[in-house]
Amino acid sequence: MSPDSKPFWDGCRRHELLLPTCEDCGRAHLPPGPVCPFCFSDRLAWKKASGRGRISTFVVVHKEWFPAFKPDLPYNVVQVELEEGPRLTANLVGHGGRKPVIGEAVRIVFDTIDDTLTMPRFEPA
Repeated sequence: MSPDSKPFWDGCRRHELLLPTCEDCGRAHLPPGPVCPFCFSDRLAWKKASGRGRISTFVVVHKEWFPAFKPDLPYNVVQVELEEGPRLTANLVGHGGRKPVIGEAVRIVFDTIDDTLTMPRFEPA
């Protein structure tokens, strides 16, 4: 975990989606970094986001990424255009094994793996 991403992962542990948001141009963005990728301002604040959005792309992954998720193989990894603007990539759960659909509405959920790790995932909204 880089220092720039610490607020994101701390928020996940509290089951909150936090996004770095530029105080100058007002845009939220991912991945986090020391400056806004749109206007290069270093005036960033971490703000709570809805975690709702629509699937823009997906891929089916057959390789085990995390031992705790082994029962979920294969993963449906989706990239979601969030209501707040940025894209977030995570796996899709709770879809009954069907193929994801581009444009499908989803919402973020959090899966606590252990005391130190909580992973964001998406489920149909």
